[in-house]
Amino acid sequence: MITLGLCDRAGRRVVLHEVNDENWRAVADVAPLDDQRRYVAALAARYLLLSLREGVWHSLAVCADDTVVGHIMWGRDEDGSYWLGGMVIDGTEQGKGVGRAAVRTLMEWLARREDCRELRLSYHPDNTVAARLYASVGFQPTAISSGDEVVASLPVLDGTT
Repeated sequence: MITLGLCDRAGRRVVLHEVNDENWRAVADVAPLDDQRRYVAALAARYLLLSLREGVWHSLAVCADDTVVGHIMWGRDEDGSYWLGGMVIDGTEQGKGVGRAAVRTLMEWLARREDCRELRLSYHPDNTVAARLYASVGFQPTAISSGDEVVASLPVLDGTT
């Protein structure tokens, strides 16, 4: 379990759990709002498969108290940077602060790794909700792109963001 003790706006404790035999079905069924499907997978199951098949990404269940409400994953690039990716918060759970708490929790957990010097993520330039969220926690767009997505980064100094 990964936690910073953060809560969503309903007062539920947001924690990240490894995907396991007990929660993988609930994680796989996480679905964004319909209008977000141009930015993220229709179901988090796609990200679970990426984690299982490619060996680069590591999937985590986003939970509010004991309920799975989302998915987020992380990976380490060849250049040593750590990436956040594949965040999907179930459409019924959006707007409650769960995504922000999940991102902040994963950011701090990764930043504490001895070899972590930079965090990165990417998002579609039309996804203004994601751009605002990531900017609000310190990510800055770079001149680099990944496919049709903007790459944003955040330096890590002495284990903190």
